[in-house]
Amino acid sequence: MTDEARLFPGKQFISTVLDALETKTRMTGGLARVFVMRAVMAGAIIGIMYLTEFAVFAAFGESGLEGVGHLVGALFFGFALVFIYYSKSELLTSNMMIVSIGRYHRAISAFRGARVLVLCYLGNIIGGLVIALMVWGSTLASGEIGIQMAGSVDTKLAYVAGGFAGCLDLFIRAMLCNFMINLGMLMIYNGMIKNEVMKALAMISTVFVFAFVGFEHSVANTVLFTIEAFQGGLDWGLALGNLAIVLAGNLVGGGLLIGWYYAYANDSSRHLRKRATSIGA
Repeated sequence: MTDEARLFPGKQFISTVLDALETKTRMTGGLARVFVMRAVMAGAIIGIMYLTEFAVFAAFGESGLEGVGHLVGALFFGFALVFIYYSKSELLTSNMMIVSIGRYHRAISAFRGARVLVLCYLGNIIGGLVIALMVWGSTLASGEIGIQMAGSVDTKLAYVAGGFAGCLDLFIRAMLCNFMINLGMLMIYNGMIKNEVMKALAMISTVFVFAFVGFEHSVANTVLFTIEAFQGGLDWGLALGNLAIVLAGNLVGGGLLIGWYYAYANDSSRHLRKRATSIGA
C-alpha cells in the first residue's frame, strides 16, 4: 500500500461518488425524464415501506407490545434504502451528499447541482403522491394504522408549533438522519464491503437507527404528509415549515457532515501540497 493510500483511504469513496455524479449530471441534462422516473420510484418505495412500518406498529400495538412493534417496524423500514439502491432509484437525501462532494471538487456547477436535487425531489414527491392516492382509494390506512400515522404527523408538526426550541430539535434530528443514511452509503461506495448481503445489512442498520430513534427525513415526511392530507386534512403551514427545516437539516447532515467532510479529509493534493510547502519553508 502506498503512503498516499494509507493517509487517504477514502479516495475510492470520493472517486466512486464523482463517477455517480457524472451519470446523474448527464441524465438531468438530456435524460431528465428518465432521471425523474427513477426518483418517482424512490418516492414510491419510501411510501410503501413507511406504510409497512405503521402497519407493524398497529399490529403489535393491538397486542400491547408497542415497544416491540416500534423496533420491528423500524427494522422493516430499513429495507427501503436497500430497495432504492438495488433498483437504481434516485433519493434526494443520498444525492445531497453526492452533489456536495461534486461541488467541493468543482465537478459540477451550482446550477447543475441544484437541478439534480430539484428534479430528484420532484420525482420523490410524485412517487409519494401516487402512493397517497392509492392509499386514499383503499382501506390501507384505516383503523389503527391510520391512527398511528395521524399521531406521527401530529408529533412532526408539534416541533414547528413549539417555536425556536422545537425547530432546533427538528433541525438536529434531520441533520442526524441524513448523517446516518449517508454513513451507510459511504460504506457501500468505499469498496471495502464486497459481499452484497453485508452491503444490505449496512444500509438496513443505518436507516434502522434513524427510524427507531426518531430522526427526521425530508422525503419520508413529504410522503407521510401527502398521505395524511388525503385522509383527513393537514395544517399545510406547519407541514411546509417542517419540510423546510428538515430539508436544511438533511443537507447539513449528508452534504456537509459526510460529503464535504470526507471530500476535504481525502483531498490528497491539497494536504500534500501544504505539507510540501511547510517542509520547504
